[in-house]
Parts: sequence; C-alpha cells; structure tokens
Amino acid sequence: MRTREDALEFGRSFPNVYVERPFHDTNWELVRARENKKAFLWVYERNGYINLNVKVDPQWRDFWRDRYPSVTAGYHQNKEHWNTIILDGTVPENEIRRMISESYDLITDSPTKRIYEAVKQIPHGRVATYSRIAEMAGEPKMARAVGNALHKNPDPEHIPCFRVVNARGELAGAFAFGGEDAQAKLLEAEGIEVKNGKVDLKRFGI
Repeated sequence: MRTREDALEFGRSFPNVYVERPFHDTNWELVRARENKKAFLWVYERNGYINLNVKVDPQWRDFWRDRYPSVTAGYHQNKEHWNTIILDGTVPENEIRRMISESYDLITDSPTKRIYEAVKQIPHGRVATYSRIAEMAGEPKMARAVGNALHKNPDPEHIPCFRVVNARGELAGAFAFGGEDAQAKLLEAEGIEVKNGKVDLKRFGI
C-alpha cells in the first residue's frame, strides 16, 4: 500500500462507511463510520509521502511506534490515541491493513469485531460453521458476513479462522490460508481429522 487510492479503497471496504473532505485543504480525506460519523482513517500527503492517521488502543500505541520507524505519533491529533503511518514502503501491507482494521473496530461496535471475538472462542481441536459463528456474534443471519470478515482477518495468529468451515464441514478454498491444503494441515495439527476436504461436524463441531 503506497498510494492514496490504495488506502481509500481499503478504507471503503468496511461496512457502512463513507469518504469525506471536510477541510478547505483538499489534501485531507477522511473515512468515517456512517452510524456515528466518527473517522477511523485520515489520508493526506506530507513530505512527499502519503500518510495515514489511525486510531490505536493505547496498549498497542508504543508497540507499533517501536516496531516501525515509519509509524509515529499521530500528526495533528491526540498523540495518546492516534498513530500516523507513513507509506514509504517500509511497513508491510498486512500490518497496515491490521492497523486500519483495528482503528475501525475502535470507533464502532462492529459486527466484524464480534465475529473475531466469536472465532477466538473456538476451542483448540474443534471447528465451528459460519452460521454458528454468526449466532455466537449475535447476528444469526450474517453467515456471509462471517466469511467476508475472516477473509480480511487482521491477526491470524490470534484469530484462528482456520477453525471455521461451511455448513457441510467443508474447508475453504486454497487461497484462504496461503496455499493448497494449508487449512487441512492446520486442523490436523490440532488433531482434527480431515477427509476429502471435509471435517465431521458431529465429532469436531461446537
């Protein structure tokens, strides 16, 4: 992610958001949540680079600043709750997306946040269906939204989306976990038997 267009495209991919240019200076573009009008992504050019301001949980604030020199205290914003990401090519794409996603979650009571929390509750060695995760997240009819959220999983290390299968126990496509049989290998490492691309939900489902 290096351009204004890249950042805005990802920002617009979240549910119920819109882009606004509230200042006389057209350099500044904000992506806001429609439900509460709060901005979670500020996009602007400064010193030859596109910069992004994202909201950050204070417990993660210094982690990101220490990890990447191009993540700094929020420019023109509260330094305790906002970080600036300088798109100079030194911050990995997945990390930028994770920071934007976390910013969105912080300013919304989002279904996406509830989905991720539900996935974290799947025990080691078990699986859950998309509809079961939707039910756990408090929105039984949003099974499709579960798939969309997991496809954008910002933190695979802590959100075990490989434990989610469809209503027939079938695994996701090869693209989802980095290659052919990747999901099967992750499940088998936890003792879950995979046969012909499927898991027995009666044995391993929750």
